[in-house]
Amino acid sequence: MSFAAFSKDFTANMFTSVENQFITKYLPQADGDAVRAYLYGLYACQCAGEFDAETAAKLLRIPTDKFISIFEFWEECDLVRILSRSPLMLEYLPVNAAVGKPKSVRPEKYAAFNRELYKLLQRARKDFKPYEMQRILEFLENEPMEQQAFLLVAEYCVKKDGEKVSSAHMLNKAQKLCREHKYTYEQVEADLADFNAREKELTKLYAILGIYRKPQESDYALLEKWAARGMENGAVVACAEALKKGSLATLDILIDELLEKEIRTEKAAREYLARREELTSVVYKVARKLGVKVQNPRPYAEEYAEKWLSRGYEEESLLAVASVGMKLSFGFAEMDAMLMQMYGAGIVDADSVKAYCSAREGQLKLLQKLQAVCGVIKKTVAALDMVAAWKSWNMPDALIMEAARRSSGASAPLPYINKLLSEWKREGITDPEAIPEHKTTGKETAPRDFRTKADVNADARSARERWYALRRNAAVERADRARTAAGKDKDFSAAERALKKGEIDLAKAEVFSPAALPQIRERIEQARRARAAALAKLGMTESDLSPKYACPKCSDTGFLPDGRMCDCYSPENPQ
Repeated sequence: MSFAAFSKDFTANMFTSVENQFITKYLPQADGDAVRAYLYGLYACQCAGEFDAETAAKLLRIPTDKFISIFEFWEECDLVRILSRSPLMLEYLPVNAAVGKPKSVRPEKYAAFNRELYKLLQRARKDFKPYEMQRILEFLENEPMEQQAFLLVAEYCVKKDGEKVSSAHMLNKAQKLCREHKYTYEQVEADLADFNAREKELTKLYAILGIYRKPQESDYALLEKWAARGMENGAVVACAEALKKGSLATLDILIDELLEKEIRTEKAAREYLARREELTSVVYKVARKLGVKVQNPRPYAEEYAEKWLSRGYEEESLLAVASVGMKLSFGFAEMDAMLMQMYGAGIVDADSVKAYCSAREGQLKLLQKLQAVCGVIKKTVAALDMVAAWKSWNMPDALIMEAARRSSGASAPLPYINKLLSEWKREGITDPEAIPEHKTTGKETAPRDFRTKADVNADARSARERWYALRRNAAVERADRARTAAGKDKDFSAAERALKKGEIDLAKAEVFSPAALPQIRERIEQARRARAAALAKLGMTESDLSPKYACPKCSDTGFLPDGRMCDCYSPENPQ
């Protein structure tokens, strides 16, 4: 016995500490007398020698035999250890004590709960093993969740998983709710109602994006993030429909793009996305015409396409201008400069653009003839403008070609041709036969070509690349037109979708279910036969959907597989 002890007055002013684990885990499961007895016993631990069990029971107005049974209950919970029952002697254990005998679950306490749970499982045609039921009852013993609240969780899991429902899923969901301090029937009901609504949202997004997996916690976090930033659910669905296929991460990037522009409602989102799709389509089509590769269309759409369309240019007009630009080796910036010049001249509507492009095509053809004679003329807008000026002087092509022949070999043929034509215009000459004999002086020398060999080779290489680009683009456009025409046929579209789905299923089956491979391959073969039949009905074959290059040896690239240059190059015949 210790040499010192607290006085009665001292202990009366002390505090009795109760562990929070007792309040959260055990207090909700115990009745009032059990809690009173536990707390009074905890207090008595500080007043050793002053109270015995009978006195304590009398003070609490609890019969002695019930008082003893109460502490037997707490012993089952590992909160006390009974040292003697007559007289009652016990010691208190920490709530998280690792000693003591395991808790036993009293079946009568969960009789009604078990009946309701079995009804739910019968609905799903599922039976839990005894050890699974034991885990559920132990959860209810150790956690403060109400039994009716857990039954709500069980009902949710049964509806969601059906015959695949598991005790692990129920327990994981219930433990998550406990971590969020949701223990009562009302709290769980509110959470599941919200969860079900979000699950429906995710399911819809998965179907649109072609995602084949179960929802994950990170997916729900994205929904909460979008909602917190004020994004309407309809706007999120509109973004998914615009993507058609992808992941939630890709969808998140698109939604961030809309939020940057303060777009949150469904109506505004659909208007923006429709415009965005239109701009993207224009960018890709113009890039193909120009022979330029575009990976991310967004910067081009914002800097060029949006400006062009807002000025009134139609898509067909832009493609016509791009076709001219490709022959001039233009990129987007150069085409933008050309359109700026056209816009300043009032050339905007489809007819005026068509006339402009037709005129430019004629100027290009004449410029090509001049190149054949002079050899050093570059295709530029300035050169075309000079040709346009000659035509405005009513100079016939024959007279222009005569000036080119006389300028052959000059270091700058175009200025020389311009000088000759301006002189003939002033003299009223419109026929080469009317040109007076050329008088030479000792000071005049034949014009010379000051280009280096590297310049000559570079010009020839550029002409060759443009020639092949024209042929490749023509083949690709023919295949695109055929595929577009086929896509309008319902039978072809259905077969195409079935084929794509079969290829996806085949890839999955190779990893997860090899036994299904023969059946999937048969479905794919049926889809191919259906697509071939649909094409035959349209008067097409599978080969019509792929580019048919003019040269089968180099596929209109100019180079053979071994790296040698192909011999199909013929600048006199660009087709």
